[in-house]
Amino acid sequence: MPREQGDESYLWDMLQAARLVVTFVRGVTLDEYCDNQMLRMAVERALEILGEAANRVSGNYRSAHGEIPWRQIIAQRNVLVHEYGEVDDERIWNLVVHQVPVLYELLTRLVPEAPEDKKQ
Repeated sequence: MPREQGDESYLWDMLQAARLVVTFVRGVTLDEYCDNQMLRMAVERALEILGEAANRVSGNYRSAHGEIPWRQIIAQRNVLVHEYGEVDDERIWNLVVHQVPVLYELLTRLVPEAPEDKKQ
């Protein structure tokens, strides 16, 4: 999607980051996740992007879409960025296994289909 600024663009970024997280952990166990530093860092980076994009969505849009847990998404990003030494792998694991897939489904309803997606 074009990199123009605006809610639609930020929602697209959120959707893409959520999709990556879901893809990264598919078929992975908690132990495998904890033992794989590259995977943990990739998941954490995608969560940072997800939270940063959520933070940039306008207040009006966020208010109109209370089904998205905006504050929690942004707060998790802040923990990852500013309190990285306190990141709890099991907490992140539970988030990506239980909450991110639900968020992904919610976002798919809000984000318009990209032109390249329509061709497939």
